[in-house]
Amino acid sequence: MLLNVSYSDKKITKKIDVEVGKPFPLKERWKMGGIGSPKLKIVEASMEIRNLLILDNNADNCNVEMRPKGIIVGFRSLLESYALIIPYYKLTLYKGNLAVYSIYRDNYFIKVEADTKAVQKFFRKLLDYKADNAPTNIEDL
Repeated sequence: MLLNVSYSDKKITKKIDVEVGKPFPLKERWKMGGIGSPKLKIVEASMEIRNLLILDNNADNCNVEMRPKGIIVGFRSLLESYALIIPYYKLTLYKGNLAVYSIYRDNYFIKVEADTKAVQKFFRKLLDYKADNAPTNIEDL
């Protein structure tokens, strides 16, 4: 779900916490080596997100925050902050071209440039965490 998170609203915060869980405690963040991505350059996006990004002439950047049950992809347009909330069971991550990762949730997607080792290391950490904490599939039993 795509939300405007510019203003502190308890209803939106509760909606986010239900979907992807509350933020990790500080001790857990240290143990994981951080839960946020470096600044990611947006290469391509779905129509709804693209329509928000073209409203201003700034560089299209985003970041990804890991949560216990999903991720939050945050970006800015004009003076507003937006978040794409993606629970792990709806998250699909592709590594397409040489240095491009595609993040999908239903009909939303964002393609980001992964041209540094730090970005690739973050996506590796994200995929490992998703795999370790995914519910057991019926085929695995």
